[in-house]
Amino acid sequence: MKSNKFTEEMNLKTIDQLKVELVNAKKELFDLRFKNATNQLDNTSKITKARKNIARIQTVMTMKENA
Repeated sequence: MKSNKFTEEMNLKTIDQLKVELVNAKKELFDLRFKNATNQLDNTSKITKARKNIARIQTVMTMKENA
């Protein structure tokens, strides 16, 4: 699955790299929401995928901090 590959990639990164990824993912989510509000977004499922990716990044960060 794609989510497994994404999670594996995130597991290989350091906490600092994950923080950068998290900022980028949040910017992407903001842009998607803005496009959706202005009716420029064709595929609204991208918003859900972006939210899940943010959650995955936060989960990996929490696991690394607790380890």
